Parts: sequence; structure tokens; C-alpha cells
Amino acid sequence: MLSRGLRPHARRLHATLIRGYIIGPSDPISNLRPVIYDDAVSEPRTGVTHPYSLREFSGDTTEYQWEMQRQQLDAYNHVFWTDSNLRFNAAKRAFLDSLPDACSAEDSEFALSEFYRRWADQEADRQRAYSVEWRRRNWASVLLGARLAYERAMERIADPFGGGRQQ
Repeated sequence: MLSRGLRPHARRLHATLIRGYIIGPSDPISNLRPVIYDDAVSEPRTGVTHPYSLREFSGDTTEYQWEMQRQQLDAYNHVFWTDSNLRFNAAKRAFLDSLPDACSAEDSEFALSEFYRRWADQEADRQRAYSVEWRRRNWASVLLGARLAYERAMERIADPFGGGRQQ
């Protein structure tokens, strides 16, 4: 049991105090809850590359690159699950429409469980490829975010009384 004296200190370290994003309501098709970042460079545009190359900017572009990577990862995730759920729902509707009207509840439940099994088997390779790509992109974003955090920490150590970044 925690003593009352430790409680305020633990609260200062709570993750919600440093969170730079909010979570929106679930998308009706993908069932994903979108992340809305405070520091977003622009709204993510699915399937469209960024209009500017980071090479066009002078100075360190690590922060912009990281922000864009996060948005691209979110967009990739959203596109995959939207497509997957649309295809699944269409296949399920077609399957249910093909069942005879005189089908008992038990028979329809058995048929539906077979449909789910066949769907999972059919989608296994696609799901595996998605997972591999998602992990690759996620780790790239995590590593870039860690590099950015390290660079910011080194800036603070190098100039502890500088009052922030120069403009």
C-alpha cells in the first residue's frame, strides 16, 4: 500500500501530463480511433505523398520527418483496416444472403463459424504482410522519435540556461 506522502510525486510522472495528442471517436468502417497530434505538420492525406521534399528545407528536418512518419503510419493502418473491413462485411452479407430461409439458428451459426474460419485462412497471407510492414514502419518511427528526443536532450545539456531553441 502506498503512503499518502508518495501519491503526489507519482502523479507528477503520470503519462497524461506529457501527452501531446488526443484520441477521436472510432471510425465507423475501420473501427480505429484516430490520433490527433498537437504538433501535426498537416492533416494526413491517404495515398498522397507530401507536396514538399524535406531536402528543400535548410537545417535539421528530423522533427518534421518524424511527424510525417507518424501520420503516414496512421494513414497506412487506417487504409488497411478500412479495406479489410469493407471486404469482410461485403463477403459476410453475401454469405448470409445465400443461406436458405428455412435454415435453423444452429445451422446458420455453424455455417457462419465456417465462413469466419475460411475468411481467416484466406486473409492470413495479407494479414501477415500487413503486420510485417506495420512493424517495420512503426520501428522506423520509434527510432526516429528516440533520435529526436536524444537531440533535444543534448541541446538542453549543451545550453541549460538558453531558454529554448533559437529562431
